[in-house]
Amino acid sequence: MSADLFSQEDNNSLQKDAAHSLDFSSITQLDQQLNELREKIHHYSYQYYALDNPTIPDAEYDRLFLELQTLEKENPSYVTSDSPTQRVGAQPLSVFSQVTHRLPMLSLDNAFSAEDLREFHRRVTERLASLDITVNEIEYACEPKLDGIAVSLVYQKGILVQGATRGDGKTGEDITQNVRTIASIPLRLQGDNYPDDLEVRGEIYLPKAGFEKLNKIADAREEKRFANPRNAAAGSLRQLDSRITAQRPLEMCAYSVGVVDGGQVPTKHSDILYALSAWGFRINQEMASVKGIEACCDYFDQLSKKRNALPYDIDGIVFKVDSIELQKQLGFVSRAPRWAIAQKFPAQEELTELLDVEFQVGRTGAITPVARLKPVFVGGVTVSNATLHNSDEVERLGVKIGDRVIIRRAGDVIPQIVSAVIDQRPDHARDIIFPSSCPVCTSPTVRVEGEATIRCSGGLVCPAQIKQAIKHYVSRKAMDVDGLGDKLVEQLVELGHITSVADLYDLQVEQLANMERMGEKSASNVIHALEQSKNTTFARFIYALGVREVGEATARNLAQYFGDISRLLTATEEDLQRVNDVGPVVAQFIVAFLSQQKNKEVIAKLQEKGVHWEVIEQQDNPQPLLDTVYVLTGTLEQLTRDEAKAHLQQLGATVTGSVSKKTHFLVAGENAGSKLTKAESLGVNILGEQDLINLLNEYGITL
Repeated sequence: MSADLFSQEDNNSLQKDAAHSLDFSSITQLDQQLNELREKIHHYSYQYYALDNPTIPDAEYDRLFLELQTLEKENPSYVTSDSPTQRVGAQPLSVFSQVTHRLPMLSLDNAFSAEDLREFHRRVTERLASLDITVNEIEYACEPKLDGIAVSLVYQKGILVQGATRGDGKTGEDITQNVRTIASIPLRLQGDNYPDDLEVRGEIYLPKAGFEKLNKIADAREEKRFANPRNAAAGSLRQLDSRITAQRPLEMCAYSVGVVDGGQVPTKHSDILYALSAWGFRINQEMASVKGIEACCDYFDQLSKKRNALPYDIDGIVFKVDSIELQKQLGFVSRAPRWAIAQKFPAQEELTELLDVEFQVGRTGAITPVARLKPVFVGGVTVSNATLHNSDEVERLGVKIGDRVIIRRAGDVIPQIVSAVIDQRPDHARDIIFPSSCPVCTSPTVRVEGEATIRCSGGLVCPAQIKQAIKHYVSRKAMDVDGLGDKLVEQLVELGHITSVADLYDLQVEQLANMERMGEKSASNVIHALEQSKNTTFARFIYALGVREVGEATARNLAQYFGDISRLLTATEEDLQRVNDVGPVVAQFIVAFLSQQKNKEVIAKLQEKGVHWEVIEQQDNPQPLLDTVYVLTGTLEQLTRDEAKAHLQQLGATVTGSVSKKTHFLVAGENAGSKLTKAESLGVNILGEQDLINLLNEYGITL
C-alpha cells in the first residue's frame, strides 16, 4: 500500500477534486474532517501492515491519503505529529543523539540444545521452589527470534514520541525520525485502553523479499550488495537522512513492553502481545503459549522445519515464563532475566579459510568455480565446499585464494561465500584465474559479452556434457530415435559403450539386450530406430547438434539459408547474422561450436556412419518472407498449426504467439477468438487457411 503511486496528471486531478470539495462553514468542521481522515488511514494501515489483512484497494487508500495531504497543505497549522502524512520528510540529521533507557534492555541467555533448554527449566523450577512458590506446570510463551535490530518505542498519550536502538542495553541512539518512516510502526495507538506512558520493544527487520529487491537495485546501479538482511536492516536504520530509510522495505514486530505508567497491561506475556496487536502493532503469527518444557522442545522442532519457508530470517526461538508475576519473582541476574532464554539454531555464518578453487563443468557446459574451504561447522553440518557462482561474483567479492572468508548456509541451500576479511589477508593470497580451456575435455572456453558464465565449447565430446548431448540428439524433435530413453542413455555412457553421439551408430543388438530392462526385441527396435534416424533433414541435424540458443526455428532458418553442412561449417559471424532470427550472440555461439576441431570430427563421423539429408538448393532469395511477422490462431483443417508455422519459417517469416502493432499477417482458422478481434482493431491483414495454402504454393511448398 503506497501513497505515491500516482502519475503527476492523476495527482493534479485528485488535488483539484479534493480542493473543490472543501466548503467548511467552521473550523470545527475542518478539524472533524481531518480527524476522520486520519482515523480511517490509521485503521486501514493497521489492517494492512499489522494484520496483513487489507480491506480496501490500494487506490482507495491513496485517494484518502491524498485528500488528507491536500487539506493539511492548505491548513498547515492543523498538521499533527501523528498524522500519516508525517512519516517522511524530516531534514537529515548531522549526528544521532544518545538515549538512556529508563528500563535497561537486557540480553538473553542462550541455549544450544534441547538439554540446555531442559536445564533452563530445571533452574526456573528450583528457583520458584526456593521461594515457596508451587506451580503444577509452567506455561511458556514461545516466539521466533527475528534476526534484526532491537528497538524501543515510547508512546505518550498514545502518540509516538521516541524511537531508540538497544545500543549497549543502557544507552542507545535516537532514531525517532527513521522509525516514523516504517509503516508497521503506528504513529498513534489504536483504541483507548492503552497506558498513558508506554514503552514498546520490538525487532526491526528486513523480509527476505525486501532484501532481494534491495540487492537487485544495488546490482542495477553497480553498487555494493548487502551481505545479509540483518546488516541491511541495521544500515537502513542508521541513515542520518530518514528519506533513505523510508525507501527500505523495513518491518517491525513487537515482542514485549518496557516502562508502563498511567495504566495497566495484562498479567500474561502472551496476552500483552495480543494487547499490543489490538493497539496497532504487528506481532509474530507463529507465537504460541504452551505448558511444560517438552512442549517447548516440540515447538522448537516444528519451527526448525518451517524456518526456511518463513518470509523472514529467524536465528532461534525465545522462551519466556508466561506469567508476569512469576517473572517478577524469578528476577534477573546481572545482564539477563532468569525467566527467559533463547534457543539458537545452528550458526548459519562462520569464518574459515579459502584453501583453493576448482572448476566444475555442468551438463550445459557452464563452468562454475567451487571454493575448497578449511572444514567448518555451520548451519548444522560440516562445510568444506561453497559455490562462487561465476566470474562476476568473484570480482564482486574481491576474494582471493588464501583469504579468511565468511560463509553462509541457510537450511538446505548450498553454502556460499558472503565476503572476504580483507584486513586479515595473508601475503601468500593469490588471484582466482578462470581457465581458458575446459578442465574436463581441454576444449577452449568461451564467454559471450554481457554474460557472467564461462562455458566449454566442446559440446559433442566433453564427458561432463555428453549425457545431455546424447539425450538431446535422440529426442523427438531432433533425430527422433524411439526407445532410446534417458535412463538407457545414462547406462550406456556410464558403462563406456558410447562417448559421443557418433558412437550410437556402432551399438549392437547384443550390447543393448544385456542392458537392464532390455530384451532382444527392445534392443532390435532401438537399433532399427537408429538406422532410420540416418535419413533426416538438414534442419533436424542442426538442431540435434545442441548448439546453445539454436532452437528448431533457428535451425530451419540456417538450413534454408546455407543448404548443407559444408557451407555452414565455413560461415563467419557476419554470414550467420544475415540469417533470419540469428543475432550477434547466437552467431558467436554457432561459430564457437563449429570451429572446435573435436566437434567437427564428430560431425564428420556421423556422416561417415550414414547420417544424411537432402541438400537444399540455394536460391537468389531463399527466404522471400524475411522481415514479415505472422500469427496463427484457430483450428486449421488441411495442416496443423505446427506444420503451418514450420512452412512459414522455412520461407523466412517470424511466427509469434501474440498480435501486436508489429504483426503483418494473422492466419485465422475455425473458432478464432480474441487474437482475431485484436488483429482487426489494429488493422492487421487477415488470411484464411486457403489464403495461406495459396501463399505456400506460390513459393513452391505443396501440401
